[in-house]
Amino acid sequence: MSQIADRNIAVIGGGIGGLTAALAFAQTGAHVTVYEQAPALTEVGAGLQISPNGARVLFKLGLADTFAANGIQAKAVAPMDGLSGEQIARFDLSDQIPPYAFFHRAALIDLLAGACRAQGVQIQLDTRVTEYRDDGSFQLAGEVVHPDLTIGADGIGSLLRGHINGVQKPFFTGQVAWRAVVKQPDHDPIARVWMLPGRHVVTYPLSEDRLNIVAVQQRAQWAEEGWHHPDDPGNLRAAFADASWQIKSFFAEVEQVNLWGLYRHPVAKHWHKGAFALLGDAAHPTLPFLAQGANLAIEDAYVLARSCDRNADLEGALRSYQTARAPRVTRAIKAADANATNYHLSGGRRRVAHAGLRIMGRYAPNAFLRRLSWLYDHDVTV
Repeated sequence: MSQIADRNIAVIGGGIGGLTAALAFAQTGAHVTVYEQAPALTEVGAGLQISPNGARVLFKLGLADTFAANGIQAKAVAPMDGLSGEQIARFDLSDQIPPYAFFHRAALIDLLAGACRAQGVQIQLDTRVTEYRDDGSFQLAGEVVHPDLTIGADGIGSLLRGHINGVQKPFFTGQVAWRAVVKQPDHDPIARVWMLPGRHVVTYPLSEDRLNIVAVQQRAQWAEEGWHHPDDPGNLRAAFADASWQIKSFFAEVEQVNLWGLYRHPVAKHWHKGAFALLGDAAHPTLPFLAQGANLAIEDAYVLARSCDRNADLEGALRSYQTARAPRVTRAIKAADANATNYHLSGGRRRVAHAGLRIMGRYAPNAFLRRLSWLYDHDVTV
């Protein structure tokens, strides 16, 4: 028997992690309301990669058909020399089950929001939480809400994380990132990582003949955290003035670009307190060098809902959730941090690393996926 049926669940944040949690809890019979501070559920100009570990959760929640209809199945990942434009290696992704896929964030959010509404989830937009209280309630404008469980899926700036753990200041990593989407018809369904000294670019296709671009540069100059800070495309082009002709051609098409600073946040010591719980970036922000931010949040959402569904004791359920998830997300964050270094090598270290990738691609192409089997083969639904 479900231990969460008929309970009132509040989800703070209508992003991918929050909507996945809302759907997973609703499917256990809970009454779920999502509170989103934005006036609309939308993400403009941003792509993401859903690897098999995240896709397994979405399939388990009944989204297999809409997943295939809205995403682009990836064929491969290809490390590239960002100076010469040469492909260093190619590692096949086409036989991944479930498929590795590229999504526009807006498409995935629409998919999840539609499934949530069909399951009876209430989504309240333009609604900001101003205060959390020790009795498990929270304050909205002119209203106090008393759910049985409140889930903070409100990202790196989570107010609930601060309530549970106190203020924890992140530190600037010395890296900034630009994000843009350009028109690129007939682009192969390949994730390309273009590596340059002190910089890298990731490109992959999206629906409607678009190409997603994330470009990262090491630099001492501070930049504000967050995704939505417009920048002059000329600054992006100047930072990669010595890049290959392919990168220059992509950047020549950029008309609008956002810049944000990359900050390291510690994994939260406490993911729950009383009737409050955290998931995704609110609990464990990760740098965008392993394409796992959304996937880890999706996994969190399923494990949290399952833990609460199986355990009548809420404190025990939340403790079980953190115990199950913390080691895995910590390992993923460390792997992402390592990529931040490996993508930006220069001089002799760069030549040696590229030679190693060439050898792996030619003589042991399956070794790449074997090294990531702990990540992609993981299944939180069993």
